[in-house]
Amino acid sequence: MPRYSFLAFVHRQWRTIPPVRTADLTGKTVVVIGANAGIGFEAAKHFATMNAAKLVLGCRSRERGELAISKLQNETGYTRAELWLIDLAEFQSVKAFVDKFEKEGGRLDYLVLNAGVAMTSTTYTATADGYETTIQVNCLAPSLLALLLLPIMVETAKNHLITPRIVVVSSEVHGWASFSDQVLSSHSPLQVLGSNEYCTKEVMGRRYPDSKLLNILFVRALSDRLKSHFIVNAVNPGFCVSELRRNATGRAVIIFKVMELFLAWTAEQGSRNLVYAALSGSDGNEEDHNLHGAYISNCEIDEPSEFVLSDQGKEVQEKLWKDTLDILSKVDLRVPTIAEKYLS
Repeated sequence: MPRYSFLAFVHRQWRTIPPVRTADLTGKTVVVIGANAGIGFEAAKHFATMNAAKLVLGCRSRERGELAISKLQNETGYTRAELWLIDLAEFQSVKAFVDKFEKEGGRLDYLVLNAGVAMTSTTYTATADGYETTIQVNCLAPSLLALLLLPIMVETAKNHLITPRIVVVSSEVHGWASFSDQVLSSHSPLQVLGSNEYCTKEVMGRRYPDSKLLNILFVRALSDRLKSHFIVNAVNPGFCVSELRRNATGRAVIIFKVMELFLAWTAEQGSRNLVYAALSGSDGNEEDHNLHGAYISNCEIDEPSEFVLSDQGKEVQEKLWKDTLDILSKVDLRVPTIAEKYLS
């Protein structure tokens, strides 16, 4: 059967998920963005049980974040979790998070970029920064955060002789994405993808898979350019019971309820994929080398879609990288300096 068909998806959902990967995180700092609920919260719980020196829960809502901190402490006994506010729909919020980390964060060993949106409406919406909402929240803002925190993680690697890790949460639905010829042939594909003119109802209907494909292409491009010993990878958490679909309406509600009943993993099961992506190879075995730019699914290294591996996919990947840097360089003047100093 085709690797990214619906039947293949069902088959993967019925597989047994391996136990959670564990490691001693004494002295280390972990940041989980989108950690107040679902797989992000469950991943944070796992990191808490591994004695992380500092565990930062990046959340949009103070109220929900404080509840998550309290729940995490009650369920694990861990008392060093910190709530830091961040809203990926606002570039200024991302920059403020980085500014705070530069002053107060110290070392940074693991960055898990889990936050995202799955818009149920096919109507075009834009953020206050002027970018299509899903493109900014799922792609541009996490990329900005990763790039701005890169110097801190590189210094952590040098000072503590460790291999930092950036984990970007993608999805197997990246294999269902479909870019038009207009996007594929453009020198600025992100500009096309985010434009009001391009975003018809049909395009917006597949916006989430498109954004997850963009995540994987960013990870591969960044991994290709990292000068220092550093790992960045993309992970498919699987189809889990999640608040990601909380805004679904109409027929979509029924479809998701049926799928969750027969196919969904629990949020804890899905979170094991995030933990695997963060911790695998940390004991220095050969798995470590293979994790560079890897796509991870069901707690193992897997192959992304045929498009990602194709010559056309690689060409689009390079265009997207340039486009991303061009956009983010205008958002924050630190970006081009970081790219020149830390990336080849």
